[in-house]
Amino acid sequence: MAEIQFRGVTKSYAAGRPAVESVDLTIGSGELLVVLGPSGSGKTTLLRILAGLESPDAGSVWIDGRDVTGVEPHRRDAAMVFQSPALYPHLSVFDNLAFGLRARGVRRGEVRERVNQVAELLGIDGLLARRPWGLSGGERQRVALGRAIVRRPRVLLCDEPFSSLDPPLRAALREQVAELHRRFGSTLVLVTHDQAEALMLGDRIAVLDRGTLLQCGTPREIYDRPVHRDVAAFVGSPPMNLLACEIFRDESGVRVRVDGGFEWPVPADARLRGGPEPGRVLLGLRPEDIALAGDAAGGTTSSGPIVEVGVARVEFNGADVLATLRLGSNRLAARLPASPPIREGDSLRAILNLARASWFDPDHGRALTDD
Repeated sequence: MAEIQFRGVTKSYAAGRPAVESVDLTIGSGELLVVLGPSGSGKTTLLRILAGLESPDAGSVWIDGRDVTGVEPHRRDAAMVFQSPALYPHLSVFDNLAFGLRARGVRRGEVRERVNQVAELLGIDGLLARRPWGLSGGERQRVALGRAIVRRPRVLLCDEPFSSLDPPLRAALREQVAELHRRFGSTLVLVTHDQAEALMLGDRIAVLDRGTLLQCGTPREIYDRPVHRDVAAFVGSPPMNLLACEIFRDESGVRVRVDGGFEWPVPADARLRGGPEPGRVLLGLRPEDIALAGDAAGGTTSSGPIVEVGVARVEFNGADVLATLRLGSNRLAARLPASPPIREGDSLRAILNLARASWFDPDHGRALTDD
């Protein structure tokens, strides 16, 4: 296990915006950190800098209090699993797993013991005599993961290791990665663009966008307390609804006017910072914070307003449905029970839970929400 620190790390490949810019990030010893972001956000660049495959233009990388910025990759005690397994085609599965141990002079008996242990954990112990060309994609990726784990490195780096696999294989391999992390305790840094994967796996999630670290926190913090509208818009399936609106005060208190002419009081327990200045804001509402109001009349509840909405689209998911609702010219994604059924074209009453809403500066994207 090892603590990792990025201190002001910047890397550019060409003129223009850096691939990563002034990244400050501490990863705890033994932590499973997921680096999440869309394509081109700088995730892989950050991982390659940590591995020593790239050098930062500015800043430094520290492992257990030691500056390793100029240290060669093989001296960092870090192992990396790439998106493509990149196995040695002429070697058996056993020899692929044993290659790194033999290169480090580990005695023969220990090599066999460690290879057999990892192969059993990964469910590939029956494949040790095969060559890579005789394996499925999922089996090859398990071998690649085993080749990294068998070394028992202090730092394990995984770059989109599940992206080429079918959903059932992705789920199975995710479980195995989590189990291996618990078993061996390496500090694990995993890169993905799949936010559901990040929420399921990470002790913490670091969200990158266009080379900038937007937020680092637990999955619940990232989901419930996004500090930037880009985090809110990226994390969640479907992502958070963002509505342009205006905050103002009258004799009754703080109110919000949503584009389209809708106007509601802001609940007293809303997470909007006290004493907001009147002006334009973005209202963020998760799909599960929109509920059906049954036959209730219009008005407000303790959590928020009851509004008339039209159903534009329904996607059936089994236990629930994802519905696109029309609120004037606005569109809202809502996660609703599958029963009673709703259909496209229906008119419904829905409760908007403003007590759980997030609020953002529309110009800079920063959250205006109390922690």
